[in-house]
Amino acid sequence: MATTTQRPPAAGTTSTGTGARRRPCPFCEGVVAAPDFKDHATLRRFVTDKGRIRAQHATGVCRRHQVQVAAAVKRAREMALLPHVNS
Repeated sequence: MATTTQRPPAAGTTSTGTGARRRPCPFCEGVVAAPDFKDHATLRRFVTDKGRIRAQHATGVCRRHQVQVAAAVKRAREMALLPHVNS
């Protein structure tokens, strides 16, 4: 006879089986102003210590604003406000 065992819940789920709530985009909430290449203090939140642009799931930014953040970081790099990626 086969014994049945319950599987442990998947990571990020509650006892009811629903996924964890995704945090809202700080730009959509209005907490942070729109991404601007001149605001290097805000852009530092979206860049790693090596200078790479952090992923969307790690920062909690929506797709639309992630594209804008990436463009702003690239512009800031051109203006030497942010460092380029170290290899």
